[in-house]
Amino acid sequence: MQAHIAQAIAQAGGWLGFDRFMALALYTPGLGYYAHDSLKFGAMPTGAGLGSDFVTAPELSPLFGRTLAAQVGEALRATDTDEVWEFGAGTGALALQLLEQLGDAVRRYTIVDLSGSLRARQQATLQRHAHKLQWADALPAQIHGVVVGNEVLDAMPVQLLQRRAGVWHERGVALAGDGFAWHDRPTDLRPPVPISGPHDYLTEIHAQGQAFVRTLADHVVRGAALMLDYGFPEAEYYHPQRSGGTVMCHQAHRADADPLADVGAKDITAHVDFSGIAVAAQDAGWDVLGYTSQARFLINCGLVQRMEAAELAQRSMAHRLIAEHEMGELFKVLALSKGVAPWDALGFTHGDRSHTL
Repeated sequence: MQAHIAQAIAQAGGWLGFDRFMALALYTPGLGYYAHDSLKFGAMPTGAGLGSDFVTAPELSPLFGRTLAAQVGEALRATDTDEVWEFGAGTGALALQLLEQLGDAVRRYTIVDLSGSLRARQQATLQRHAHKLQWADALPAQIHGVVVGNEVLDAMPVQLLQRRAGVWHERGVALAGDGFAWHDRPTDLRPPVPISGPHDYLTEIHAQGQAFVRTLADHVVRGAALMLDYGFPEAEYYHPQRSGGTVMCHQAHRADADPLADVGAKDITAHVDFSGIAVAAQDAGWDVLGYTSQARFLINCGLVQRMEAAELAQRSMAHRLIAEHEMGELFKVLALSKGVAPWDALGFTHGDRSHTL
């Protein structure tokens, strides 16, 4: 992986923007983090380099997908469709939870995933639903259905902007001996809002995430989209005090802030600017149905009632989905619709924060 990126840097004249570096580190066929056979998803690391690196909500508790199904089912009815499209399906755990909860409401479940190794795990996990499943490498001309993306936007490459001594630079990667080093170039790029104060400031801009929702709009004729991820609205994302950016790496359930080390062996992510995603979606023809915290969304969709009926161990794990110090507040949910009249979506009946976007 390191040799492959070094060659790409040399071919580019000695410098790669961070978005290109991140794309290579995560998605290079056979070498990138999401393109090789490491375990990645799981509750705990197991040592010897064989364990998982992080846990997502569907692996944390099956009540996540069963509760999310209430909103997906409502969206299928509101859009008069019977197909679900999941982007970045991971182990297939969320697909399994949704399929088992929604039953005959879903005629077809389509997965879009860049990882061949994960596709094999998904096929094994979802074997009993094989008659409803298909995997897509490209989007069809028209989509009628509900799109689900859980922790998808955070894995899309971002550009890094560094303000130093009052001058904005784009941060990229250059060669340094046998490894990589940061190298900044002056740029006309800017964050979407002015950053007050004279202090140095590092942040991200999300051209690829915004392009993703615009591309979906080009293909979705009638349907809805649910995006769940960690992030903030614009005013919080680009707050003057958030001066170190949000890029993080995950390996063996430990987090670090150095994406230039162990390239290809760990995840690289950035928090989501939900305002930028929502504005790009609206400009492309989507309607915003709602935006709120994951905790409020899941409570609105009936998680508490499901927890009451669950055993103690399962209730304890599900509580992490809504606890403020765990996933409840950091994770947000953005819902979009297209081709139908907007409706009062279940997950946003209380605590909608669309006004903060």
